[in-house]
Amino acid sequence: MTPATHDDWLHRAKTLAPPVTHLIDGGEEAGAGGTFTVVSPRDGQVLAEVADAGTAEVDTAVAAARRAFDHGPWPRLAPAERGRILVRLAALLEEHRADLALTVSLEMGKPITDAHDIELRAVINTFRWYGELAGKLTDESPHTPPDALALVTREPAGVVGAVVPWNFPLTLAGWKVAPALAAGCTVVLKPSENSPLSALLLGRLALEAGLPPGVLNVVAGDGPVAGRALGLHPDVDVLAFTGSTAVGRHFLRYAADSNLKRVWLELGGKSPNIVLPDAPDLDRAAATAAWGIFFNQGEMCTAPSRLLVHRSVADRVTEAVVARARALRVGDPLDPATEMGALVGRAHLDRVLGHIRTGADAGARLRTGGTPTRTETGGYYLEPTVFDQVAPDSRLAREEIFGPVLSVLAFDDVDEAVALANATEYGLAAGLWTSDLSTAHKVSRALKAGTVWVNCYEEGDLTVPFGGMKQSGNGRDKSAHALEKYTELKTTWIQL
Repeated sequence: MTPATHDDWLHRAKTLAPPVTHLIDGGEEAGAGGTFTVVSPRDGQVLAEVADAGTAEVDTAVAAARRAFDHGPWPRLAPAERGRILVRLAALLEEHRADLALTVSLEMGKPITDAHDIELRAVINTFRWYGELAGKLTDESPHTPPDALALVTREPAGVVGAVVPWNFPLTLAGWKVAPALAAGCTVVLKPSENSPLSALLLGRLALEAGLPPGVLNVVAGDGPVAGRALGLHPDVDVLAFTGSTAVGRHFLRYAADSNLKRVWLELGGKSPNIVLPDAPDLDRAAATAAWGIFFNQGEMCTAPSRLLVHRSVADRVTEAVVARARALRVGDPLDPATEMGALVGRAHLDRVLGHIRTGADAGARLRTGGTPTRTETGGYYLEPTVFDQVAPDSRLAREEIFGPVLSVLAFDDVDEAVALANATEYGLAAGLWTSDLSTAHKVSRALKAGTVWVNCYEEGDLTVPFGGMKQSGNGRDKSAHALEKYTELKTTWIQL
């Protein structure tokens, strides 16, 4: 039964015992790399000592995945049978939903309501959706001359290295692992060292669902060692990464320095949210803008961190956003009433505070927030923060902060709004608020972003692809298009 109250979650947290060793070839593996400490951003207390993967552990995991791909049953199972196992995994994730949500909340600071109702819903739906899709894919037989037959088949690409961040530790793991497994690949998953516990539990449930040993391996460790080892490994055929643009560049170099493995990157963002004066509901636009930047403590690559507002309505919209920010409840992540939890760690909090100081020093006007809060808890909490009068060329307007910090910029016409929106190295997502259908189409096409939300933000489901343009990355997660990352097209031409 899902805990209902703050006290219920606190009680459950006392007995939570997530796995702390690697999962390699179907077994527990402590490795020889020692351990690292996972600290809860909720209160700064130690959650667990977790096995630390070095190059040796990554080599062992990749070797297991290689054997499972080259000689094991998984790539050779009927796709529908692979799908049934993924659907069974989705059912197990539902069965263990409370413990998974609690683990996510404790390791990265997400409010428990968001972890349970949003993150777990997303990962459960992901495994179920790809499980149901697996047996419905078809190959091609193009039209050929009468004396030939052409077959185009999709074959699993091989061993996949998946490196995922801490902000949505299960959702983003699911977006990579589920389509890779559905395609018939084997996987080595490396979660962030900030949030390894939920991924280690996911791996155990995958075994329980019926994945053969070696098909999904989970190794915990830091990026410069374990992530680098995966990126350089000659037996990894595909590398899928979500994280910063700087680290994405490293993975491209690793591929160049090893076996030219395919590298799929979902990277940073500085997403614009454009409010035109003919928005169908300015109050809803303001409320959505506030929700978008403060949801998940602003620790989202798609967060609408730049609010671009037409000058004629800028004051009204900004005041409404500021009011929402001031009313937001920052609290214990284990309290179901909490709306914004803790930032992931001390170093990240200090980094966000550095951006806030830089913005103020550059002349932007701090309207609300900007100060750590709940410091007596030992956790890493920050007030929701809003700046206006932000210069378009300032660091506030151009650099990804990855925290609950909103920059408001005013514009005078649609052309200026589009120019401001595109004046960034990123191209992940954008929002647009207008009642004019023609404007909606024209501006959406003009925006250099992988996703454009019109009169909403962060909406969608698994049927639509997700990914970025420019330095926000390449390839797509979600939808049937994600399978393209984990398959190879083979042409067979038969002369009759």
